[in-house]
Amino acid sequence: MTTPATTPAPPASTPLADAHAALGASFTDFAGWQMPLRYASDLAEHHAVRRAAGIFDLSHMGEIRVSGPQAGAALDAALAGRPSAMAIGRAAYGLLVDHEGGIVDDLVTYRLGEQEFLVVANAANVEPVVVALADRARPFDAHVADETARWALVAVQGPASAAIVGPLVDADLTALGYYRCAPATLTTGPGAPGVEVLLARTGYTGEDGFEVFVPVDDAVAAWDALLAATREHGGVPAGLACRDTLRLEAGMPLYGHELTTATSPFAAGLGRVVKLDKDPGPVGLEALQRLAATPPARVLVGLRGTGRRAPRAGYPVVAGGSPVGEVTSGALSPTLGYPVAMAYVDAALSAPGTALAVDVRGTELPVEVVALPFYRRER
Repeated sequence: MTTPATTPAPPASTPLADAHAALGASFTDFAGWQMPLRYASDLAEHHAVRRAAGIFDLSHMGEIRVSGPQAGAALDAALAGRPSAMAIGRAAYGLLVDHEGGIVDDLVTYRLGEQEFLVVANAANVEPVVVALADRARPFDAHVADETARWALVAVQGPASAAIVGPLVDADLTALGYYRCAPATLTTGPGAPGVEVLLARTGYTGEDGFEVFVPVDDAVAAWDALLAATREHGGVPAGLACRDTLRLEAGMPLYGHELTTATSPFAAGLGRVVKLDKDPGPVGLEALQRLAATPPARVLVGLRGTGRRAPRAGYPVVAGGSPVGEVTSGALSPTLGYPVAMAYVDAALSAPGTALAVDVRGTELPVEVVALPFYRRER
């Protein structure tokens, strides 16, 4: 008897899907979501973010609220960092690791109150993050709730982002520093009631920018107001394609490429976010302590190429014809004009200035190890 084949579930749509379609977006299935890949030109959208601004729909990301008298202690036990030490209104980049110290997800935690935190997870990892947080919080007086379906998330990124967002919110942006958050009221139009949002000054492009967490029912009104203001300042709607080249230039890792459960935080250059002296320690602490005491065999580096051919994920990195690593992400940098890539290479060959090559279908392209990030905005 033949077992009937199961039909894959169709990708989920964000609350802004119709708005993207009206703008002529091309869509792609990403982490189980139908997301705008581009609206017109990857290159034009990338340059707009670097020069003015781009507006992104990030509603596929997961929002998980952790609350209760011991919420901070529960997160300390769940994550590799120390969220309980954050002041209210602060945010922190962090890691959720497994018992072997492998990275389950990289995420951002916002402290909303004395007993309240918001954890934002990558779209592909929402379920394992929710399960892990709930399991690890069980010994504490804390509650874990998956609120992904309640929120849309809109990001405005670029040098004009403060000028775009500022007039639409009642928050003082001069007091809202990088990796900080605050409740705010967003104006969506003359005579329209204000929308209560969470405003965060974070991002994934290497530029100044803001992420606006908005209730799903108000998502379209918020998007329309922010899009109109973005266009007034020379910005454009931007899709996942340019988001990838922007984060690559900024040396920001992407889960599933630079980070996986087989990745050590120390090999990935993320040892700075791991706290090894916590008592009680989080899940995976003993493994993290062992990993910290043993230099990794391969480490994440930047590679700079020449010409126009870019290394791609999965291509071997070679030295003297022998494999010494593997590319995790690569592209021709729109901002810099030359190929860039991130790769794990043998630690002995990881010093900036080291000459290596990438095997592109049998052709060795010369590359040089460089420090990350490739691009750093002027401040």
